[in-house]
Parts: sequence; structure tokens; C-alpha cells
Amino acid sequence: MMLAGKAEKVDGTSVIQRAVFDVSAIDRLDSTGALLLQKLRIRLEANNIAVELAGLREDHRPLLDYAANLAKAEALTETPHHPLLAMIECLGRGAVDACNEARNLTNFLGMTVVSGFRNLLNPGQIRFVSVISHIEKTGLNALPIVGLLSFLIGVVLAFQGSDQLTRFGADIFTVDLLGISTFREMGVLLTAIVVAGRSGSAFAAELGTMQVNQEVDAMRTMGLDPVDILVLPRMLALVIAMPLLAVFANIMGIAGGGLMVILTLDVSVAQFLERLSSAVSTQTFWIGIIKAPVCGLLIALTGCREGLLVTGRAESLGLHSTRAVVISLFLVIVADAAFSVLFSVLGI
Repeated sequence: MMLAGKAEKVDGTSVIQRAVFDVSAIDRLDSTGALLLQKLRIRLEANNIAVELAGLREDHRPLLDYAANLAKAEALTETPHHPLLAMIECLGRGAVDACNEARNLTNFLGMTVVSGFRNLLNPGQIRFVSVISHIEKTGLNALPIVGLLSFLIGVVLAFQGSDQLTRFGADIFTVDLLGISTFREMGVLLTAIVVAGRSGSAFAAELGTMQVNQEVDAMRTMGLDPVDILVLPRMLALVIAMPLLAVFANIMGIAGGGLMVILTLDVSVAQFLERLSSAVSTQTFWIGIIKAPVCGLLIALTGCREGLLVTGRAESLGLHSTRAVVISLFLVIVADAAFSVLFSVLGI
């Protein structure tokens, strides 16, 4: 490709008024080359330089015309980059997306509540076999990982607490720290985090695969409600399994922390149990357990909704599975903070 230009003198300075591109030697032209030519042409014409393509082949003209439309569209959408404005725009878009996500999640919760009341009025529609199957998958099969992590967290919590309290001669209060923190916060929160990563992503992947295979559309075609068949059993299973998992996590956390206290401090098993019973009341136990069904509801709700949002694209399944875990963890932390504020206001 050859370039020739015609210049005129303006106030004693040579100014290019016209540019000619000799494209007669081009035998093959792809979309990248055509777009490059048109972008260069637009840039020159913006500087008041007339552009002419000499020797253009007729079979190349349609591709150049199409590239010209693309180049003009890109030129119209290009805006000057300003870091501060870009940051404000990003924050604004994030806030709007968060509000839309909250609205859609609330809408999905409403659909599930309506489905639940409809099934309560007609208990024969509840799929108890599916509920029990999901309780096994989300609860029974999760016992090893929940128990192991809770045991190790109890060991770490007792070790770190005793290391700090021993400096003040208050090492016996390690039992108080272990019991209150485990029963009130750590047991249910750790269980919710494990279940969100394990069952929340599994719900999204299962329903997403059914969505890709058009099984959900087939249910709707047959007059079946996917919320009744797919969402409600999973939600009921997780609401039932979460308190049981939280109790198991509390026991394993206390076992791990108690083992560390007994081995590292001059505390017997009887002293540990006596101190634990005096430090942890029934109210403390129920404060943690009350959070478990709410966390289970949020995890199941988010996982099922993200699964039903999967489209036919290959990357959509992975994207929504990841979103299910992230949003579930966020909602669990927000719910735990809300419960903490509420209990503080109530003086519990």
C-alpha cells in the first residue's frame, strides 16, 4: 500500500490537504486490515484531510464499508478517560447492580415463600424423598469437613487465647473465651462458610446444568413449577441440616479447644467442664443456633437462584457457581452482623 499526499502552504507552512492510499497491490483483505484502514481514514478526516483509496478492488468494497460502520460506531462511543470520573462511574454502577441484585433476590424469596405456603396447604405435593436426599447430601456428607475444621479452629482459638491471657494470670478464662465464642459465633459462622462453599456451589451447578440441558424448560412445558420441584426441597433440606451441623460444629470446636487447654494449661477435665458450664448458658447456646436456619435459607436461596440464571454459554455455569458462593458468604456475614446488632440492642 502506497501513501501520497498533496500539501498547500498556509501562512508559509506546508499543510496536507489530501491523502491518497494506493491499495491496488492488496490481493487479500481481512476484517482487521479493513478496520485499520477505516480508523486511519476517520482520524485523517477529523484533521480536515481528504482521503482517497486508489485502485480499490470491487470485492474488497463491501468489507471496507462494513468496517467503516464499525469504526464510526467506536468513534462515537469513545470518551476521554478521566481516572476520577471512571472511579465514580464504577462505584455508581456497582451500587445500581447491588440494588438490582437485592431486588431480584427478594423477588425470588417471595416466589419461594408463595410456593412454600402452597405446598403447606397441600402437603401431598411436598417431595419428602427429595428433601431427605438433600439433607443427606448437605448435612450428613458434610460432617467430616465441618467437624475437622471446627476441631482445628477450636485448637487455634484456645491456643491463641491462652497465650494472651496467661500474660495477665487469667489463663482460666481461656475456657470462657472458647465456650462463648464457639457457641455464639464461631460454630455457626464456620458451618455456614463451609456449607456455602460446598452446597451453595453444588446447588448452582446442578440447577445450572439442568438449565443448559433445557430440563427446566421441559418442566415448565409440562406445567410443573421448577420452584416446587427443584428449589423448595433444597431449601427445606438446608434449613433443617444447618442447625444440626451447627450443633456438631460446636461440639467439635469445644473438643478441640478443650484438648488444647487440658494439654497446655494446668486444668483437669473436671475443671474444664465445670468452668465451661458456668461460662456458657443455655441462652448463649440458642443465640448461635437461631442463626443457623437463616444462614441455610440464604445459602440455598442464592445457590438455587444463580443456578436458574445460567444460560447456554459455556462460561455461564462457572460464573454463576462462583457468584453463588460469593453472594452467599456476603449475605451470611451481613446476617451475622445484623443478629449481633439486634442481640446487643436487646441486651442478650
